[in-house]
Amino acid sequence: MENNEEYSDDNDNKSSNKDPIIGKTFFSKYKVVKKLGEGSFGKVYKAEYNGENYALKMEFKSKEQGLLEVEATIMTYLKGPNIPHIKSFGYSGDFNVLVMQLLDKSLEDLINKYLTFSIKTTAMLGYQMVTILQYIHDRHIIHRDIKPDNFVMGSKEDNAKLYLLDFGLAKKYRSSRTLAQYPYIKKKKLTGTARYASIHALEAYEQSRRDDLESVGYVLMYFLRGNLPWQGLKVRSKDDRYKKILEKKKATTTEELCKDFPQEFFDYVDYTRNLGYEDNPDYDYLREKFLNVLKDLNEEMDYIYDWTTSSDLKKRKNKKNKEEVYEIEGENEEKKNEEKDLESNNNDQIDMINNRQIKRHETEEINSERNKNYEDKVESVCCTM
Repeated sequence: MENNEEYSDDNDNKSSNKDPIIGKTFFSKYKVVKKLGEGSFGKVYKAEYNGENYALKMEFKSKEQGLLEVEATIMTYLKGPNIPHIKSFGYSGDFNVLVMQLLDKSLEDLINKYLTFSIKTTAMLGYQMVTILQYIHDRHIIHRDIKPDNFVMGSKEDNAKLYLLDFGLAKKYRSSRTLAQYPYIKKKKLTGTARYASIHALEAYEQSRRDDLESVGYVLMYFLRGNLPWQGLKVRSKDDRYKKILEKKKATTTEELCKDFPQEFFDYVDYTRNLGYEDNPDYDYLREKFLNVLKDLNEEMDYIYDWTTSSDLKKRKNKKNKEEVYEIEGENEEKKNEEKDLESNNNDQIDMINNRQIKRHETEEINSERNKNYEDKVESVCCTM
């Protein structure tokens, strides 16, 4: 972790109408060259160092949420083939800064261009989404903000590979030692994005694995349909919007949502909507649904999407084994044993951040419970649609 290192300005004469971060260098390495986007969390930039490009995510240190610290810790803990690689996290000038692997377009960028995805492309994406979620769920983490913006395609030779990012709202859903899930309780506010949130999440209940998986179902139907029945509702306020989305989502049957599309998409949504809070999802069953879709189309998991070009295919030739690169199928027992101590240490680090958030929350609200999880701090940030 980079600590308390001031950034430098390589161009003090930049015009005032440009982003003042452009041209600055952070941690004496990463020079910012382009703004990529921004949201309630902060801003994301493209940065260069030693001939390589990186994504640089920033938030003001004065922000009380401290979502970047949570995100950096969880992503470092999860470290896997479909999780962006973290290069550094620390404090630079007025900012918390997270430096990570630079990826390509998000699925939101792509759907905005294509308006809808083919059944084949959607099935291949669904297969990978379920596999990625199984990976993080097996490590005691739920994402809690599944949406097209947070699934991003890899770059260069990894352009067929799907990544999951933005773990600022992620949390542990169970004890890593006993595997006991945390209590099912009603919260104050929605955590996540209303358009894709599960029905239970919209009702502000504690989330678990089922909620991530249900959200994937809504994302996939958004790709196939180009819209969802609860989009474009006339509302007066944010609370009113959440209420109306919940009402419409509950009123929309699985048959109505999945009409005119393969039965397997109905099966997926129906299965995830009916999971219990502590149920162990059958990830193999869900993946098989998407493979059946491809089989009925006389297609296979070739990772040729609607947007794949001949240039993309040429870049992939450097990969020796497609199955090893593009699928996460678990780890063998030997590797699990080797990583056992590391996992324990990382869990302790997450718990340490949880405790730090608790103390901060107690100073602001006298009536807070003394040992409350940091999630009450995180859940004060409600993502917009």
